[in-house]
Amino acid sequence: MSFTGIPPAAFDFYRRLHTDNTKSFWTENTAVYDETVRGPLIALAADLEKEFGEAKMFRPYRDVRFSADKSPYKTHQGCFCAFDEAVGWYVQVDAEGVMVAGGFYAGDKERTARYRAAVDAQQSGAALEKLLAKLSRAGFTIGGDQVTTRPRGCPPDHPRLALMRHSTLTASRRHEEEEVATASGLDLIRKDWRALRPLNDWILDHVVSP
Repeated sequence: MSFTGIPPAAFDFYRRLHTDNTKSFWTENTAVYDETVRGPLIALAADLEKEFGEAKMFRPYRDVRFSADKSPYKTHQGCFCAFDEAVGWYVQVDAEGVMVAGGFYAGDKERTARYRAAVDAQQSGAALEKLLAKLSRAGFTIGGDQVTTRPRGCPPDHPRLALMRHSTLTASRRHEEEEVATASGLDLIRKDWRALRPLNDWILDHVVSP
């Protein structure tokens, strides 16, 4: 089955889930979720697989074991296409529309050290600045986890201090539900993922271990 769009009922489903995040609501609306959210995302992933690789959907259930919030269901559905652990392309359906993103979403001490060393180096650091500026001009928002002060050993006048603060790095863009309601949404998401490829390639070259 090819991607034909994400219907308005998908976004309405998540708006209603926001106000009634219960097992009874989910049970009564499982068919809506399957037909308007899960099915279209599976079709989207299949259509993108040849170019980007296999994408997998996250579970719709929250892990509430250590959370004060016991709401059982996530208020969004994400699908991730990884070329390394926690590195790759992402698409998400929620009440506000669709979010498309890329980058690396989890880091350990070694990855963070490699990332900051690459940002610190003039050639690789300037290259990252350039590609992030291009993404920002194209409408992407640069995000990721970061420390509020300076990493240890980083001078206060570092030319890329804002990037040095990051321990993970992402770029994302949101689309209104009307933009992805038909089959043309596939081309929109594919275009965004292609635009994010240079960021993922930089991460692959400088952050992912050999």
